[in-house]
Amino acid sequence: MNELTMVAMSGGVDSSVTALLLQRQGAEIAGMFMKNWEEDDLDGVCSAEADAADARAVADMLGIPFHARNFAPEYWENVFEQFLAELEAGRTPNPDVLCNREIKFKVFLEHARDLGAERMATGHYVRSDRTDDGYRLLKGVDGNKDQSYFLYMLDQAQLARACFPVGEMNKSDLRALAAAAGLPTAGKKDSTGICFIGERNYDRFIEQYLTGEPGDIVTTDGRLLGRHRGLMHYTLGQRRGLGIGGVRGFSEAPWFVVHKDLAANLLFVTQDPSDPHLLSRRLEAESLTWISGRAPEPGACLTAKVRYRQADQEVVLERLEGDTMELKFAQPQRAVTPGQSVVLYDGEVCLGGGIIDSSDRRIPETSS
Repeated sequence: MNELTMVAMSGGVDSSVTALLLQRQGAEIAGMFMKNWEEDDLDGVCSAEADAADARAVADMLGIPFHARNFAPEYWENVFEQFLAELEAGRTPNPDVLCNREIKFKVFLEHARDLGAERMATGHYVRSDRTDDGYRLLKGVDGNKDQSYFLYMLDQAQLARACFPVGEMNKSDLRALAAAAGLPTAGKKDSTGICFIGERNYDRFIEQYLTGEPGDIVTTDGRLLGRHRGLMHYTLGQRRGLGIGGVRGFSEAPWFVVHKDLAANLLFVTQDPSDPHLLSRRLEAESLTWISGRAPEPGACLTAKVRYRQADQEVVLERLEGDTMELKFAQPQRAVTPGQSVVLYDGEVCLGGGIIDSSDRRIPETSS
């Protein structure tokens, strides 16, 4: 490895060990921290500054060049605006997926090449290899940390210039290695939440950009239970934060969101976690992307995930027409959510996927 590799250093332990492993392999490396969000106006909450300092501390310890770049304008235009549009349409978007394709493996790589790097490395728990048919994206060795779901939109050109050293490791071994090496981030807590929101209160954050219209919360047979704060705050299958516990005439069992009626501004809920309004055997997806550049053949028996960390589900690709596909699952799937991604696999190989548009779950009859 004699060409410069730019490590995407987030200030976390995964990217820190990525840099350490590459250095120990004899690679010529540098680190770059990307700031994707302007945080000065968000109640003084700014984790980016601390994360950048941690990333720089690791780079200094390893004795490698360190760069910092602000990609906030590109993030706003290519990721966040679409995120808001999806919320307004009543869907539940996954901006991290789009961020990987448009920012981390596009804008970041462009800046890395301007600095003389022909390759990039990240701390994602995935693997990649090259066959006669091109580059493949593979699941990470640690099944509990596998992040291929978030990278299914990558293409051949992006994979050709990327490497994922920690994809061969288990998280516990990675932390032990970081501690043994004395990395300043060895004990740092893993980041959670949406990439640009982080640990902030999601509802308060969204209300800075969208105005929710309160409306009624009703059962699937139309009985009034309470009021919601705006449909943008809820997603299919959600059980926390509904504000309707202890309703007279009903049990103390939790409530689950089963449908959002935008036209009537109604939020439908149930206390039955196996309610037919929550279950789907089929879904339709759009905005398809395939890592190899070629779609699977209709009729192919594959596995799929409709959410991160879901166990692989057996599925048949029943229909493929241009930019849309229809999948049929062997078992009913709970809370198949429009706006989220469905990702297809052939064993350990991530094939690609699309954005869920609809499913065959039952819609409440009182919905418009």
